[in-house]
Amino acid sequence: MFWSANSGGVRRYIQAKRQWLMRHTDWRHTIGAPVTDAERMVRMPGVPLPFSQGYRVPVARAACAEILRRLRPDLIEAGDPYCLAWAALDAARSLHVASAAFCHSDLEELAVRTFGRWAARPVRAYVRKLYSRFDLVLAPSESMRQRLLDSGVPAVERQPLGVDTQVFHPRRQDMIWRASLALPPRARLLVYAGRFAPEKRLDLLCQAVARLGSPYVLLALGAGPTPPSGPRVIVRRFEHDSLRLAHVLASADAFVHAGDQETFGLSVLEAMSCGLPVIASARKGLGELVDEQVGIAVQRQDAQGYAEAIEACFARDRRALSAAARLRAEQYDWQHVMPQLMGRYRRLLGRRAEDEAVSGRLPLPAGPA
Repeated sequence: MFWSANSGGVRRYIQAKRQWLMRHTDWRHTIGAPVTDAERMVRMPGVPLPFSQGYRVPVARAACAEILRRLRPDLIEAGDPYCLAWAALDAARSLHVASAAFCHSDLEELAVRTFGRWAARPVRAYVRKLYSRFDLVLAPSESMRQRLLDSGVPAVERQPLGVDTQVFHPRRQDMIWRASLALPPRARLLVYAGRFAPEKRLDLLCQAVARLGSPYVLLALGAGPTPPSGPRVIVRRFEHDSLRLAHVLASADAFVHAGDQETFGLSVLEAMSCGLPVIASARKGLGELVDEQVGIAVQRQDAQGYAEAIEACFARDRRALSAAARLRAEQYDWQHVMPQLMGRYRRLLGRRAEDEAVSGRLPLPAGPA
């Protein structure tokens, strides 16, 4: 999969899964990526992705497949829709083990934004060709699940991501840290945390804050090719330590996100877990997390639309929004989400064992005496 020191939601999902497996199971979990920065990671061949702040693109399908085969896994999950996905399929087929794919990216939307509408049809064909070969396909939101089904992938299951609600908690508020920003006493601090990329549409947030003027300030945490700027914008590097990130989030007044290609929105969920109201795009995965109970899902996708939504949010009862946001996030605690995911894995492994037995590769289990 893609892996970088600056990667966000997918990396945190993988790390959360690893920690949960270590605490609750005896399963061995190994990460294959073109960058290795943790235990039980294996390096896959990869080349730097230009202007990506540290990402490397996996290459050499045959070599990647051989590395996977040497691990002798019972289940291979691909979180990358390119070289490693095909390598995962090759390895799973030769080992006669189960294959799963977790679709974290909307390839069609990305292609259309980059190359134009003509790219939609060939990308849909590629998505169908790739994901139809996996034993299990997961999507983090209903919108992403429907996108895959519309592309012709025969069966897709919705599997949301989650959040550690003990780490991301309103009690992490740190007014000493907030004071270090030297904001006016009555400042309204908006925070964004994530990659600085065109699809995040940070320009709309910067323009919205500029229109609003005092007392609104935007704090943007991240890295990437399109950093935000403006007289009322503070830019800081992304905080990869979850506890320190929680301190920042809990010390702000609201979370903002204008991205229209999010397949889930893990940073939004983490902010909600810290008790922050959220002003976010009503499109795709963000629109499934955010509604009027926890903030505002913005329909009008321009600077004025976001400016009006931000003002409207601050005109409401912040305590009620904060409590509702926290309650919503608790439904996605990893302690609820991971057992769902493990159940899908176990069902897949059970089906695979039955298929192998029927094909003659495994003995059929003995019936009751």
